[in-house]
Amino acid sequence: MTASIPALMTANLDGDALRQAGWRERLLLALAGLFLLANHVTLIVADGRRWAALWPVGVWALCALAGHVALERVLPGRDPLLFPLAMFLTGWGLNLIARLVPSYTGRQTAWVVVGTGALLAVLALPRDLRWLRRYRYTWLISGLVLLGITILVGENPSGGGPRLWLWLGFGRVYYQPSELLKILLVVFLASYLAEHHRYMRADTVRLGMWRVPSPAFLGPVLLMWGICVIVLVWQRDLGAAALFFVVFMMMLYLASGQAALFIGGTILLLLAGVVAYLLFDVVALRVDIWWNPWPTADSDAYQVVQSVMAVAAGGVLGEGIGQGAPTIIPVVHSDFAFAAICEEWGLLGALAALVTIAALVVRGMRIAALARQPFRALLAAGLSLMLAFQSLFIMGGVLRLLPLTGVTLPFVSYGGSSLLTSFVIVGLLLVLSDDGRGAA
Repeated sequence: MTASIPALMTANLDGDALRQAGWRERLLLALAGLFLLANHVTLIVADGRRWAALWPVGVWALCALAGHVALERVLPGRDPLLFPLAMFLTGWGLNLIARLVPSYTGRQTAWVVVGTGALLAVLALPRDLRWLRRYRYTWLISGLVLLGITILVGENPSGGGPRLWLWLGFGRVYYQPSELLKILLVVFLASYLAEHHRYMRADTVRLGMWRVPSPAFLGPVLLMWGICVIVLVWQRDLGAAALFFVVFMMMLYLASGQAALFIGGTILLLLAGVVAYLLFDVVALRVDIWWNPWPTADSDAYQVVQSVMAVAAGGVLGEGIGQGAPTIIPVVHSDFAFAAICEEWGLLGALAALVTIAALVVRGMRIAALARQPFRALLAAGLSLMLAFQSLFIMGGVLRLLPLTGVTLPFVSYGGSSLLTSFVIVGLLLVLSDDGRGAA
């Protein structure tokens, strides 16, 4: 009887911690909901819209409620901040789309429902994640096949530019397979590197003053990653190719612990940029615009110049919801959503978006640090790094700190493919955060 007292005390403490985590998640979701409601009400008053325009808030609330209830039942030991942070950004994105392109509000809201459903589907799958680890080649090859089909029959919903989307067979609903490949590549890398990371650290060869993993272990992963990048370059999806390159090098560094790989990867990235600048007109144009946009401010550099002017107009506190003129920027709802935030919310809004995404990434890296198995650690780190660098690329492009890459701001920008992928990433991170349970 005496021996069972510590166990009972531990169980009570665990129960109290789980209840506190649940209350914390509910509180954060409620605050995110109030933020979204206030934004929509302000937008309705500013633009003179009908009060029926509040319906996306109701749909968002139902998605948040469904997600929270499912998480409480399925993953009681999850990280309580991940889902509220994702829903906060999603709600902000909904308000932004309603402000910038009102006719797209219904589509984006529908994708929020689909994304929430995808997150719930991830929770319903076996939580040991062996189904991901054991079939890494199957998943990656399937993604490459989808990319190949896109090369043959792909479309562009806007009518011009790279054909990166597949029509799903009804209405004007399209999906971009490279978004799915983001997850599949990280899964492949996490599985392969987790299986070989000990040998990569022990079996090394000398390269000048550094020691690097043996080519015997690097060969297969370099081959599969190279195929992905080649196909993406062939499609002219250069933003995704750059993102894959950076995430690949970071995961390889985490698995091997070899600083030479990180340094070499940085040099290769710069060399690849030079080659791309010489071979691809679109890369040369974006680099030239980034370096000096003013000579072509009324033509090729119009987007970037208007973006910089929008950020400057926002100041510290912003123009106010519905008060700025972000719609002057072409495709503002997709590539330049962050510029719209900067104009209407100012530096305060920009920092809020940045801190929210940073918090999401930090929680993901914390999950990786606490994981009990190498696969789970590398998977959490890879997914978090994917969100981090994607956000960094597009924010840097909007602020003219980096050349534009054409990627979207996770959860915020318009686009069903990106939103669906982001929700699946958060679903996987939630599974990984559930006290490291499972034996993957």
